[in-house]
Amino acid sequence: MRIRVCLSTVVLSLAVLAAAPPAARPVDPKTAKRIEAEIERNRAEVVKVRRFLHMNPELGNREVETARLIASRLEPLGFEVRTGVAKTGVVAVLKGGQPGPAVAVRADMDALPVQEATNLPYKSLNAGVMHACGHDVHSSVVLGTALVLHALRDQLKGSVTFLFQPSEEGPPEGEDGGADLMVREGALDDPPVRAVFGFHVWPENVGTVLFAPGNVTAAADTFVVTVKGRSAHGARPHEGIDAVVIAAEIVTALQTVVSRASDPTDPAVLTVGTIAGGSRRNIIADRVVLEGTVRTLSEASQKKVRQLMESVVRNITEIYGAGFEFEYKPGNPSVYNNPELASAMTPTLVRLLGKDRLLDWKPQMIAEDFAFLARKAPGLYFFLGVKNPALPTMAPLHSPQFSPDERAIPLGMKVLSHLVVDALEGQSALASGGPGF
Repeated sequence: MRIRVCLSTVVLSLAVLAAAPPAARPVDPKTAKRIEAEIERNRAEVVKVRRFLHMNPELGNREVETARLIASRLEPLGFEVRTGVAKTGVVAVLKGGQPGPAVAVRADMDALPVQEATNLPYKSLNAGVMHACGHDVHSSVVLGTALVLHALRDQLKGSVTFLFQPSEEGPPEGEDGGADLMVREGALDDPPVRAVFGFHVWPENVGTVLFAPGNVTAAADTFVVTVKGRSAHGARPHEGIDAVVIAAEIVTALQTVVSRASDPTDPAVLTVGTIAGGSRRNIIADRVVLEGTVRTLSEASQKKVRQLMESVVRNITEIYGAGFEFEYKPGNPSVYNNPELASAMTPTLVRLLGKDRLLDWKPQMIAEDFAFLARKAPGLYFFLGVKNPALPTMAPLHSPQFSPDERAIPLGMKVLSHLVVDALEGQSALASGGPGF
């Protein structure tokens, strides 16, 4: 996940959801016990995989060994495995023993360009690369979920597509990648996925899950403003057009786009992250470049902020007789938990966690490209607590000290397994005229 701060995925058709009763049918006690037994049986192996991935992190579009490991675990079990999807991604389809729809579960695989500063015995062996966002946990949990559901395949009413996605943190400069490319390459099309589930680790206590319908994360856009002035001697500023002064005024004025021109009930963030210009201390700069990010929850806010920004830049440069370039690049959309799907699956989460451990998620202005999957099919995205409850705090995501508690892994496998089984059960019942969701 980007901080641009990152689960897995289930997809339901909107037409079906609109007509659906409010809740999925829960798994029977016998199936629940089997899920628990399979989690325990695979726990040590899944933790071992997680530690291997943590020791051998790979950057976006370079997750070659990660993908090879995942495929090597699933192909011998009879999964229909495709590799090389969206550069290095893996798509593995598990066909259930009974007819029914398909849902998807997604994990991201890429690491970050961070030098690890933990004392873990399995710390990164790759200099300057670290799983500082927990994608090693995501991949391991989803792999473990695939192993659990494989053991239950004869009773699954439909198919499960497991997506191991490259480059959630963004592809290298000049390359394509990520969830958007997986969608464009048909990762959710064969079989057609009706719902997609995903999750991200979060610095909350182990044993908790954070979840809410509606907007989960923000749309994350980027911008570049180039101020074009005219150079002159620093002692004779009246002969030039000072791009530094103009840029400074633009930076200040841009703050009013959010603080004074945007609806405070519709959150937005505008950050100028870099400013560069000038060539020498006694020369009036003829060019300054500003770069930054915009985060919004609604499409209306996204559109308005962009328009206001361009207006600010145009008006200020015009006053000083300067020129400008304004580049605005939309990035990840907002992750949106489909309300009908969320309503249908909430009883599953309450049953597994109890109301005291199912915490309310407040929309964050972080970014996550799961949004592209959730636009293709209704999605459900949650956050898995990975903080040691005995500690007052933990290092944040993207930190060199980030170290999730591995005791969260079995719970992640349990939640995903139950969501998938309940979703397939509910959709199959609905298709046959029974009480689905």
